[in-house]
Amino acid sequence: MTDDFAKAYLLDDLRWARRALLSKVDGLSEYDARRPLTSTGTNLLGLVKHLTVTEARYLGEVFGRPYPEPLPRWDDPGYANRDDLWVTAQESRADVVAAYERAWRHADATIEALPIDAPGRVPWWPQPDVLLFNVMVHVLTETSRHAGHADILREQLDGVTGVAPGAASGRDDTDWAAHRARVEGAAREAGVGD
Repeated sequence: MTDDFAKAYLLDDLRWARRALLSKVDGLSEYDARRPLTSTGTNLLGLVKHLTVTEARYLGEVFGRPYPEPLPRWDDPGYANRDDLWVTAQESRADVVAAYERAWRHADATIEALPIDAPGRVPWWPQPDVLLFNVMVHVLTETSRHAGHADILREQLDGVTGVAPGAASGRDDTDWAAHRARVEGAAREAGVGD
C-alpha cells in the first residue's frame, strides 16, 4: 500500500463521517439539536462543537499549523474535557456548523500539505511523538465514534435512522417493532436465572 493511497483513503472516510454526523442535526428544532439526551448531557450539536475542537487541534497545532481561531486549551486552568460538548443559547446552529466546516477545511489543508509520515507532537498523550498517520486514524476514530453516538441520539429523538447522510433504514415501523421484540425475547431468555 502506498502512502498516498493510505492518506487519501483515510481522508475520504473522515469526510464521509463528518457529513454523516452533520446529517443528524438536519431537520431538528433548535431545542432538539442541543438538548441533553443522556445523564452526562450528550447532545447532537455539542458533538459537532467537540469535533470542531478535535479537528482544529489535532490536525493543526499538533503539526505546527495553529488554527486561526481561539480554542479552549487542554492545559488551561479549570478546563474539563466536557467544556466543548455543549452549545450555549447564544451560539446558533449555523455558527456551530460553520465553525466545524472551517475546522475541517483547516484539517484537510494540513493533511494535503504534509506527507503521511510527517512528525507531530501530542503533549497530552502517553507517547507524544506521532506521525500524521497516527493522528488521522485518531481523528477518524473519534469522528466515527461520535457519529455513532449521534445516530442513537437522533433515533431517540424522532426515530430517524440511517448510516449515511440522507439515507433511511429501509424498514417500516412494523419491521422494527418485530425486530425489537425478537431482541427483547432473546435477552429475556438469556437472562433467566439472573
